[in-house]
Amino acid sequence: MFDKFYGRHIGVTDAGELSAMLKTIGAGSVEELISQVIPANIRLKKRLDMPQEGMTETEFTAHVTGLAARNRQARSFIGMGWYPTAVPAAILRNVLENPAWYTSYTPYQAEISQGRLEALLNFQTAVISMTGMEIANCSLLDEGTAAAEAMGMMLSLRSRDAVKEGRNVLVVDENIFPQTLDVLLTRAEPFGVEIVSSDDIASYEFSGREFGAMVQYPAANGDVRDYSAFTARAHAAGVLVTAIADVVALAMLQSPGEWGADIAVGSTQRWGIPMGFGGPSAAYFATRDAYKRNMPGRIIGVSVDRLGNKALRMSLQTREQHIKREKATSNICTASALMASMAGFYAVYMGAEGLRRAAQHTYDHTAAVADALKAMGYTLASENYFDTLEVEAEVSVIRQESAEQGVNFFYPASGNKVRMSFDELTTAEEVQKVVAIFAAAMGVKAPKSVAVKEGRAFPIEKLRRTDDFLTEGVFKKYRSESELMRYIKRLELRDLSLADGMISLGSCTMKLNSAASMLPLSLAGFGNIHPYAPADQTEGYRVMIAELEKDLATITGFAACSLQPNSGAAGEYAGLMVIRAYHQSKGQGHRNVILIPSSAHGTNPASAAMAGMKIVIVACDERGNIDVEDLKAKAAEHSTELAGLMVTYPSTHGVFESRIREIVDAIHDAGGQVYMDGANMNAQVGLTNPGFIGADVCHLNLHKTFGMPHGGGGPGVGPICCAEHLAAFLPSHSVVSEAGGADGITAVASAPFGSALLLPITYGYIKMLGEKGLRVSTEMAIVNANYMAKAISGEYKTFYSGENGRVGHEMILDMQNFKRDYGVEVGDVARRLMDYGFHAPTLSFPVHDTFMVEPTESEGKAEMDRFIAAMVAIKRECEAASASAADNVVVNAPHTAVEIAGEWAHPYTREQAAFPTAETRVSKFFPFVSKIDNGFGDRNLVCKWNLE
Repeated sequence: MFDKFYGRHIGVTDAGELSAMLKTIGAGSVEELISQVIPANIRLKKRLDMPQEGMTETEFTAHVTGLAARNRQARSFIGMGWYPTAVPAAILRNVLENPAWYTSYTPYQAEISQGRLEALLNFQTAVISMTGMEIANCSLLDEGTAAAEAMGMMLSLRSRDAVKEGRNVLVVDENIFPQTLDVLLTRAEPFGVEIVSSDDIASYEFSGREFGAMVQYPAANGDVRDYSAFTARAHAAGVLVTAIADVVALAMLQSPGEWGADIAVGSTQRWGIPMGFGGPSAAYFATRDAYKRNMPGRIIGVSVDRLGNKALRMSLQTREQHIKREKATSNICTASALMASMAGFYAVYMGAEGLRRAAQHTYDHTAAVADALKAMGYTLASENYFDTLEVEAEVSVIRQESAEQGVNFFYPASGNKVRMSFDELTTAEEVQKVVAIFAAAMGVKAPKSVAVKEGRAFPIEKLRRTDDFLTEGVFKKYRSESELMRYIKRLELRDLSLADGMISLGSCTMKLNSAASMLPLSLAGFGNIHPYAPADQTEGYRVMIAELEKDLATITGFAACSLQPNSGAAGEYAGLMVIRAYHQSKGQGHRNVILIPSSAHGTNPASAAMAGMKIVIVACDERGNIDVEDLKAKAAEHSTELAGLMVTYPSTHGVFESRIREIVDAIHDAGGQVYMDGANMNAQVGLTNPGFIGADVCHLNLHKTFGMPHGGGGPGVGPICCAEHLAAFLPSHSVVSEAGGADGITAVASAPFGSALLLPITYGYIKMLGEKGLRVSTEMAIVNANYMAKAISGEYKTFYSGENGRVGHEMILDMQNFKRDYGVEVGDVARRLMDYGFHAPTLSFPVHDTFMVEPTESEGKAEMDRFIAAMVAIKRECEAASASAADNVVVNAPHTAVEIAGEWAHPYTREQAAFPTAETRVSKFFPFVSKIDNGFGDRNLVCKWNLE
């Protein structure tokens, strides 16, 4: 009960083990090692200004439960993109609360990710079916950013003639959610896109300047329109059309694909995901097959493995920003895989009949309220509605009446209007209560009872959905909880996660995601809160947000923080847009050149391109450090137009560059700002920080440094922290005025505080570790990395190291000779590690044919030694393979249980293949498929389940 949390979080706490590791490293103490790793001129001179000792797990649980209780759970009819939903307990317990699902990594290594890939394929298939489109990705971040991605995709799909003609207008129905318009405005400005808002888009006259159009279906005020004629006119004018479509409504209304839309986007929050004060929830993105190579995000496809078995993988990866870099049309890196998996399981559990039932229930109760309001003399904004009604009423009176009844409505900014959205949970008693509120506001007697007629048909026959959906077998099999539980478990066992062993991915920081910090996600006081709920109902969230922003600003050495960006790449983009706004405020909007080192992660140039920047690449020297002379020359050359520098620190090569302050000064002297990528903050916390180094803004990957799970590829949170002179420009929000700075840029995400439901995780991480635990965690991350680098140095050369021969928190192991000397690809080594029970490190980044290894502070010496032994054993196997035929244990890896049990014609034994160590004989993880044929999957692109 009274144990310090860092003793649970940190893997090496035994003094004897630590002493042995330091002896291997060749350092007399942890402090001696740290002094050799981090340049003295950037070491903090005093401790961070925060409590030194952290809470115990018991203390934190009591504290965070108290915060949840300070959020008042009124009945929300606010809608506007977030709705109360029934989260099936079987999915909550078996997925959201299950470390095998939330601690896994992005499925780049498909052979040990087959369970998550199937769950995401379910999601894709459901989205394709519901939208009437031909292909979908496996989720984006939220509805607003998905709409912005659609805008970017339509822009990139312009014909050559359209580009020459300067077609740059996106026409948007003014009746879309304000937060979506806000994000569109943010993304449009750097690309020179002009957004034209139409109050009657159905009769909009195209001028020849448009490239795209966007409508909401149903509209924000509830209006359901037939857009088929408008879409036909748009296509005749060479204009693509995007529909922002509600997934519950699509069970009753004609799909966007049916009425002609080219792209469909939206949120799947209504498929069993809590509101969570705004996120996370999985957005969807679907389109026509003709546009598949322009679609942003990740696509799960069906291929085959070495044995001819069906196998899933991520397809068309040349679209990814890490390949296209500054030529990317999107900087999307993180999806929302955990929430997409949950939404996919929801569709599996409910099936078509369940989704129809939810839609019909929603519509019936909405219609009952509509009939009663009209009978009392209220005027509806539209007679054609699905779940949302907008009426003219005395707002001040309705506010008072609804507050007394514990009910929340939405009040549009203009006019005396009240908007309310109903859902699958609405009851007849709630219908009666809503009607009574409006009766009291009008001063009339409420009807004694309001009849809810079941099975009403939508009034516009043409817009009724008549085609079948979710016809695939997976959506018909699992109706009982026992069947669903077993299905989820079956998929779980096909994946390797932190529950199975170390995932030593460099730059990804796969550390402990503590159970104590995850538990608050299941509290109703956090999950059931709408992001637009009145401030007096969200006190717990607001206290936590204020404290977390303060803590993160303190840790980074900055003055202010925004939690709005809902991924690391979104944080990069937000940081650059803040810099852009700062220069514009100084009358220097022409400053648009960004210097980026050649070693940078691909999201850096992709984000810069999205922010409308011109990218100038800075060379690196033979040691992997930034070529300071090249940087100074380019900063001077572009001094009149320099916006800033994007720099990762420690470097992408895992080294603390000693000349970092000289680099920062050179940028400042040329009039630029310094953006520091927070990917490697796990080597800084408590020992140095971006503000002390001299940077102006940084983003933080909470799913890397601050203990938040990766969730199989998201959700992530990418807040930005900045110096005082940039604080005024932090992202604002069109509905929640408290978010952002005084002159804040328009929103970068739909929700004012991003994925707020996840914030208790990082909040708990910081509160339980305290200043001492944060600092010791950083120290041990550096100790572990240097121990592994030294222990394996006799077999693998470390590609880069600092001036004292030390690495930072990660290392790059050189395998560039393996193909030449052994006939073995580095990818073969990665797959062979699966047979040893490991997820491979980061492959061929930032240097081709290498592993980037990051053990993190959470791994113990025994686990690190097990990994080292596996790497040495595989090298021996590679050496043996060089003298053997192509049929060898490394190139055939991984080996499945079915293959091991079947016919055997290989020159090596079954035991060598599947049980190469004593540990694997005790605890064995079998990959579900063998080596996947990626080329086959791209040549034969299949991105949904067949009917079978």
